[in-house]
Amino acid sequence: MSEDQNKAESKVEGHKKASRHLRGAIAETLRADAPAFDEADANLLKFHGVYQQDDRDVRQERRKAGLGEKTMFMVRLAIPGGALTAEQYLRLDDLVDRHEFRSMRATTRQGIQFHGVLKRDLKETVAAVNRSLLTTLSACGDVERNVMTCPAPLADRDHVRLQALAGAIARDLRPQSKAYFEIWLDEDKVATTETEEPFYGDRYLPRKFKTGIALASDNCIDVYSYDCGLVAIPEGPAIRGFNLVIAGGLGMTHNKPDTFAALGRTVAFIEPAHAVEAVRAVCAVFRDYGNRVDRRHARLKYLLEQWGLDGFREAYARYVNFPLHPPVVLAEPACDDHLGTHRQSDGRYFHGVYIENGRILDADGCRMRSALRTIMRELRPGVRLTPHQNMLLTDLTEAQIARVEALLRDHGVRLAGDLSAARRFSMACPALPTCGLAMSESERLMPSVVDAFEAELTRLGLRDAPLTMRMTGCPNGCSRPYTADIAFVGRKPDVYHVYVGGSLSGTRMADLFAADISTEALVATLRPLLEAWSRERSVGESLGDFYQRLLAPAESRWKITGKEDETRGLVRLRLESRG
Repeated sequence: MSEDQNKAESKVEGHKKASRHLRGAIAETLRADAPAFDEADANLLKFHGVYQQDDRDVRQERRKAGLGEKTMFMVRLAIPGGALTAEQYLRLDDLVDRHEFRSMRATTRQGIQFHGVLKRDLKETVAAVNRSLLTTLSACGDVERNVMTCPAPLADRDHVRLQALAGAIARDLRPQSKAYFEIWLDEDKVATTETEEPFYGDRYLPRKFKTGIALASDNCIDVYSYDCGLVAIPEGPAIRGFNLVIAGGLGMTHNKPDTFAALGRTVAFIEPAHAVEAVRAVCAVFRDYGNRVDRRHARLKYLLEQWGLDGFREAYARYVNFPLHPPVVLAEPACDDHLGTHRQSDGRYFHGVYIENGRILDADGCRMRSALRTIMRELRPGVRLTPHQNMLLTDLTEAQIARVEALLRDHGVRLAGDLSAARRFSMACPALPTCGLAMSESERLMPSVVDAFEAELTRLGLRDAPLTMRMTGCPNGCSRPYTADIAFVGRKPDVYHVYVGGSLSGTRMADLFAADISTEALVATLRPLLEAWSRERSVGESLGDFYQRLLAPAESRWKITGKEDETRGLVRLRLESRG
């Protein structure tokens, strides 16, 4: 136990322990006229898939008028593997017009979020989600979050197995408390007991825990950025087993060098029969040894830093009853966004639809919400949400694919072939006006930033060159910026840190390239690097790969720390020397 863990536990730990297994006073406050929940219950709401927020666009105006904050809520669904039916999607679409922002959002973690839900509509929103046979339970909070896997419905055994495994892990690690059903679905109350949460206990986890399942050949989910990952290794018609990856995580805090973003490390190879137990055991180690004093350090990556990989493996072995084999050495994975039309192995097709920053709405000539609603009603496809905030429409005939493409074009939705590489692989978090952590714009700004870079890249003959571009409104990494070729991380209003050098495959961290850059200077800051990439790149070489070659022989780092100044200066000197 570290010195920190001998100190008093954080306030949130007290909230959890006193909550009667996530009940708190949530039900009472829902019935009351109070505009918001108190601090303790606001923390408990997260376990139920709900964040209490306020509209930051009107915060100052309301303060000047002597009014309180305009409280509203974000409701998030946990959808293992991002799998929905058309009927479920339509039921969610029916909820959109009840809420302040008249849209829903596909997330980077294969979920759906509703923003701007008012307190009076909160209970009915959660209940309606459950009537559609979906859930918001454990979409947030200090528990296992939504379990991710490759969404491609290729109807082969590998993908079917991984999607089934995602569901099995989600069910195994979902909270067992009946509080959710009592509060939101009006089920009979039960007496709380010590065994109501046999795995989590009364304090749950020190912080959130994220799990993903990837194929060795396709890391479309960024498996190395999660607390726990399984990398499936096919062997003929079967899955030979999984490399177990632990302690990734992309959140950090500006000016706090003891916080960092990190890629996961491979602990062992495990056999297929032990996959669920393997994830559960990693979660149990975190439950028992994670930091409950300082929430900034309450992630598995900090435990790994403290113990080292061998120390973690030794502790982990005491939690399992199966052998831990040496990891399988793997080649660099590909990363498929699955956009456009693809044939399934059963003879049918799926079509990947690009949704800019995941926001499903009708605006600015792109009637995305109307297009998807029409497709769902008419064709009844399967639905898969992707880790790139997009959507796959599955199980379609060739004629239906033609109809999908026609409907998308009729509604002003761009098809995959219409997109530049920079736009196709761009992502942004919601940030302002809803996120309480946001320091700057992200989702609302990103389209214009992509426009500006798209023009520059086209001028340089790089429009279709491989490039990932991501933006966040704060350093917590919700859009996975630190594994991108280029990322803009919010520092303060209209000011960003610029990161460069990650990879689409998700196996390399970016470096801090330039600090405190204004919005209008983003393109100019990166222009020398883009020009050098245009002149000197090898065939098919991504910007991240070119940057790393320019930086050689510096080693790739497994985590971002506060030590990037030397690297940044080295790259600039080399760019200047190339004229």
